[in-house]
Amino acid sequence: MKISYNWLLDFLPEDYHRSPDELSEILTDTGLEVEGVERVDSIPGGLEGIVIGEVLTCKKHENADKLKCTTVKIGTEVVPIVCGAPNVEAGQKVVVATVGATIHPTEGDPFEIKKAKIRGEVSQGMICAEDELSLGQSHAGIMVLPSGAKVGQKAADYFNVTTDYQIEIGLTPNRTDAMSHFGVARDIVAALNHKEGKQLTIKPLSNLADLKEGNCPVTIEVENKERCPRYAGLVIENLKVAPSPEWLQNRLKTIGLKPINNLVDITNYVCHGFGHPMHAFDLEKVAGQKVIVKTAKAKDKFTTLDEVERTLHEEDLMICNAESAMCIAGVFGGLSSGVSETTKGIFLESAYFNPVSVRKTAKRQALNTDASFRYERGIDPTATLTALQFAAKLYTDIAGGEIKGGYQDVNAGVATSHQCEFSLKGLNTLAGVDFDKETVKAILKDLDITILSEKEDKWTLDIPAYRVDVTRHADVCEEVMRIYGFNAIPIPQKIALSPGKRERLSKHKAREIISAFLAAKGLAEGMSNGLTNANYKTFDAGIEKSAINLLNPLSSDLGILRNSMLFSSLDAVLYNQKFGNERIALFEFGKAYFKAGEGYNENEQLAITLSGLANEEGWNTNAGNASWSDLKSLVYSVIDRLGFKSALKTTEGKEFWMEYGMEISFRKKSLVKWGKVKAELLKKSDIKKEVFFAVFDFDFAYEALANVKPQIAELPKFPGMRRDLSLLLEKEVEYQALEKVSKKAANQLLQSVSLFDVYEGKNLEKGKKSYALSYQFRSPEKTLTDKEVDAQMDKIMKSLEKELGASLR
Repeated sequence: MKISYNWLLDFLPEDYHRSPDELSEILTDTGLEVEGVERVDSIPGGLEGIVIGEVLTCKKHENADKLKCTTVKIGTEVVPIVCGAPNVEAGQKVVVATVGATIHPTEGDPFEIKKAKIRGEVSQGMICAEDELSLGQSHAGIMVLPSGAKVGQKAADYFNVTTDYQIEIGLTPNRTDAMSHFGVARDIVAALNHKEGKQLTIKPLSNLADLKEGNCPVTIEVENKERCPRYAGLVIENLKVAPSPEWLQNRLKTIGLKPINNLVDITNYVCHGFGHPMHAFDLEKVAGQKVIVKTAKAKDKFTTLDEVERTLHEEDLMICNAESAMCIAGVFGGLSSGVSETTKGIFLESAYFNPVSVRKTAKRQALNTDASFRYERGIDPTATLTALQFAAKLYTDIAGGEIKGGYQDVNAGVATSHQCEFSLKGLNTLAGVDFDKETVKAILKDLDITILSEKEDKWTLDIPAYRVDVTRHADVCEEVMRIYGFNAIPIPQKIALSPGKRERLSKHKAREIISAFLAAKGLAEGMSNGLTNANYKTFDAGIEKSAINLLNPLSSDLGILRNSMLFSSLDAVLYNQKFGNERIALFEFGKAYFKAGEGYNENEQLAITLSGLANEEGWNTNAGNASWSDLKSLVYSVIDRLGFKSALKTTEGKEFWMEYGMEISFRKKSLVKWGKVKAELLKKSDIKKEVFFAVFDFDFAYEALANVKPQIAELPKFPGMRRDLSLLLEKEVEYQALEKVSKKAANQLLQSVSLFDVYEGKNLEKGKKSYALSYQFRSPEKTLTDKEVDAQMDKIMKSLEKELGASLR
């Protein structure tokens, strides 16, 4: 939103006048962020470096037929100037651009005046034509001023050049109260009252017309009072259409509006100055001397001011006369009823339209106007008559109009204010500081917020209607803090934060969350049969012992109830490979079944299976093959998504199906097992490619979550450093021992230890295996050096060698 600095000063007491930069800083501190300040002159360039001069001598240039050599007095100095104008003569008072001045012509780019030698004659300036200074269009000759013009006077003073500043505010959508110069001035006064301990108020609107209600020549009827809670208007006659006064034109130009004529400019001035959109109808076009506010008929045609014929919707609110529609209420005027050069009288509208109704209509019609921008966000309904008085006075003063009769105000009972509860303790908790009670009361008063009652810490506040965004306790707190100054609120060393009560998710919801999470990572959800091949029970003695056989199976392929999701997952891999699926990434929630003594148990599990390509193959991607690290990443992601942050223990996996693998326990009970499926097992299943498999005990995970508390950690301020070790150890040594010894040897700089590879097989001595570990170091106080981290790694390695017989591989 663009604001004029000079216009803003109209509403500020003299004691509150500040420079544009100072006001910009105040506005930004109060939440109205200033994005830029640009100087705007009534004449481009402000005629800087340009003065009034007198031609003392004028003679023909010896080396050019169309040039003349002159000497010009520009104050105490006389300078030579070569001029090509045919009308230059000695004794004339002229406008002179001195060396260093920048010329802003009516057409073309600006250029700088420099000392030059033209056809052998020195020239130190330029005698200007009116188009060269953007003072007119003529270039037939130089400007010749009246003989009374004072030599040496600045041209800016002679031509009454005014300078203004355009302040660009990045206004947030909720701040409808600040969508005008008057509203912005309110914030400035409130902020300066607090910062400087003053008790001044904003300048009220002056020169309001003295209006009387009743006897309006035009009758107003509001048929839809829900969409138009308030509508007022009056008649002004004997108007003279003319250009607006220079001060009014300059105000509009500064904020980027093009002046049209006095009748149109006044409504724009009231809209941007006071924040209340208005509309003027040509009185002769108000058929039947009647204004009716009603909804349109579906598919009616209406031509707006931009000469576009629009199809109306049955919910579009229209301003109509006795015969036809004249305006889309709160959005855009009609071509047939707008003011023109021949207008002698107007019906002036000041209204409050329902914001939702205006927003829907503007969106349907693809229109975004200054009026709809304000109406759809909510304007002050109590300012309807004030805006009417303000505009009416301008029409009588500027356009010579006469108010005919009185005004009519159809008011369905709009709220003049609304109430809100407030707590000083709540403010202190939210801000992290203790506010002085009297300071808060003074700020609320400056914001036009009235304290209706105060019972202990419960305050009941009366909020003015123009603050449609202040409805909750938090909104009032924000208002107090922004006027107090966010920069004035110290940042505490510690922040107290209550994470609140976390309702336990249902098991079904937990399942949905993990399903969506894994699907987002590119996995497909499987759904397999709880019955599986009876041959699987021969793979391991433990399975055969606990397997539940069917008495009369339909086939051997469905001979037992699965006691692990592994078997149905292998079935799914085989099925997909037979049909040529090169990338298999599956997850499935399902139950496994076991014998338990004389009875039977069932356990819900989450299985994750990877095989084949790691990614879909494309012209710009390398597909690669699924790997241990891919599965590990998914396992830890699920653990993290479930909310497990601590009390986890990682050990080497020892399941019958693992070629190598890991197991993570939570409080001594297994949470997940994962690893690479043995090649011999895959061969028995007729699977050709490597398979990586993980299985979560989802029943246990869900129950354990009830005891997991949310944890909050400060974000790291300094970078971490990573070191990796590849160790050769006896086969009996478990990873947990490596982690324990490492953490005992290092200091608090060691943040984590993780295992990223286990290897047994070729190129290793018999009875040996290799562990690859990653160590993460970080200091909360500084950036670590290589020397500091290397010292810790040296201690860790020596301890591993001494206690576990480890050696570097």
